[in-house]
Amino acid sequence: MRSQLQRIIEQRLLTARFQPIVQMHNGDILGYEGLIRGPSDSPLHSPVNLFKAAWDNNLTVKVEHLCRRVVLEQFAAQKLPGKLFLNVSPECLLQRDVVHGETLDYIHELGINPQRVIIELTEYQPTHDYALLCEAVIHYREMGFEIAIDDLGEGFSSLRLWSELKPDYVKIDMHFIQGIDHDPVKAQFVRSIQSIAEKSGTRVIAEGIETQAELLAVRDLGVACGQGYHIARPHPTPARAVSAEVARTLTPNPYQAARRSPTTFEQAASVEKILKTPPTISSRMLNNQVDDIFLQNPKLQIIPVIDDGVPVGLINRYHMIDRFARPYQRELYGKKPCTVFMDAHPVIVDKNTSMQDVSHIIVEADPDHLINGIIITDNGRYIGMGSGPDLMREITQMQINAARYANPLTQLPGNVPINEHIDQLLQKELAFCACYCDLDHFKPFNDVYGYRRGDDIIQMTSEVLKKHCDPQLDFIGHIGGDDFIILFRSEDWEIRCQDILHSFAIAIYDFYSNEDRERGGYLSEDRQGKKVFYPLVSLSLGVVRSRVNKYYSHHQISIAASDAKKQAKKIHGNSLFVDRRSEMDLTVKQLTA
Repeated sequence: MRSQLQRIIEQRLLTARFQPIVQMHNGDILGYEGLIRGPSDSPLHSPVNLFKAAWDNNLTVKVEHLCRRVVLEQFAAQKLPGKLFLNVSPECLLQRDVVHGETLDYIHELGINPQRVIIELTEYQPTHDYALLCEAVIHYREMGFEIAIDDLGEGFSSLRLWSELKPDYVKIDMHFIQGIDHDPVKAQFVRSIQSIAEKSGTRVIAEGIETQAELLAVRDLGVACGQGYHIARPHPTPARAVSAEVARTLTPNPYQAARRSPTTFEQAASVEKILKTPPTISSRMLNNQVDDIFLQNPKLQIIPVIDDGVPVGLINRYHMIDRFARPYQRELYGKKPCTVFMDAHPVIVDKNTSMQDVSHIIVEADPDHLINGIIITDNGRYIGMGSGPDLMREITQMQINAARYANPLTQLPGNVPINEHIDQLLQKELAFCACYCDLDHFKPFNDVYGYRRGDDIIQMTSEVLKKHCDPQLDFIGHIGGDDFIILFRSEDWEIRCQDILHSFAIAIYDFYSNEDRERGGYLSEDRQGKKVFYPLVSLSLGVVRSRVNKYYSHHQISIAASDAKKQAKKIHGNSLFVDRRSEMDLTVKQLTA
């Protein structure tokens, strides 16, 4: 084995492979990890066997240096974009006999900017001299290199390395990535690592992504970068962009609803709504007098301190009683001004400040402010107080009302405005068509691809509906889940329905893997645990036309539209069913007359 190693070193019988590392938020390639392979006809073709043999024969440093040169040469020769992740063992990094700057000089020779090279520390043996390793890392950073730690969670001391070295990147070992889409323990591990990384300024790379489900799970956990066979395999001449399938998965979702903006109701609700006027005192009042006020008013919790109409602070009942209960405190402070026990930095807001803004102020402030409440002013002049419980009660009620009036996922009107709109149309005797929209085979899709991907489909559906409706005439509501309703007043409603089905049929393909698209469906377990083949998600539209003297309330329209939708769902694929019975009834009456 030693002779084989010597031959490999002398004849440079190594080749490089490059595996892309992508940015999860947009699918762009961040860079490539440089991997190495020995001669194809040798047992040392595998890097595991190669480095084990090098270790056994005390040739680790020589082999690593050769690997580094081969990877750098081929990276430069191909003019690959992005960064290069260069594997280096801590042992090699710590070699005192290695000439400092050798790697840097060679990189300059090849025309590579050191800022594009990331030293990826890979442990083959335990690391003990952390102080020396930190010194070496500092040295490499000064030369312009960034640092990454490989196989976090698998190595001998990777967590301590992270703490000691403060790397720019950490790579989560593939054990925690494979199967993460159905393993809550692995998901929690990655979630915890991601949380630590965000606080320490480190970017996380998930290794070993081998399925689309794993890619989606990692993306949804907020991990910065990904690497694995599903994205791209290592190759001597790697691609400079990801496949169309991966790109579709990682391209920012065009249907993602923007962060919910406050509703008109929320914007109108100001903090003045919770205004109360407890008794006030001046800053000159003595503590004994304040204590008497609390004793005379057992339910009084807070007293505002006001001087000439300007708020100065607050005195908390329990804080003051607690201080007075201690030995000698009453004797020491009883005859002193109340400012001794006063909170001199209360939350003060204008009466026109919205509830939402006040809640943000309270959350970001000291927790005591929620207990003490807030002072409310009008152009800087004190007008009253708002308590923490009253604020939380109003915010909660606002959220409940907002949920009743708008769906949080799509921002479309919810059940209350849908019903109100139908009743208004009926009362005004305006002709309209109620179109009930429902997704078919949606639950098994959620089971296979995950609820986050299911949310993407619901958002896509809402955008397709909006695209083909006239905002001046038509009303779109989100009943809940995968159910929508359109109240058409456009005369060409039937053409619009066909356009909706056509657009949906095209858009739905982007949510599936290539394999599922080619076979027209996917496998999932039914409620009995049996594997069942389900076709691609489709859209069913059931339409009923309003008729004077036939429908009098939203309840009747809802039942009729629901019945039409059930008929549409009996038709395979994307389908439209129009309930013509009311038209037939009208024709029969006319003939009878």
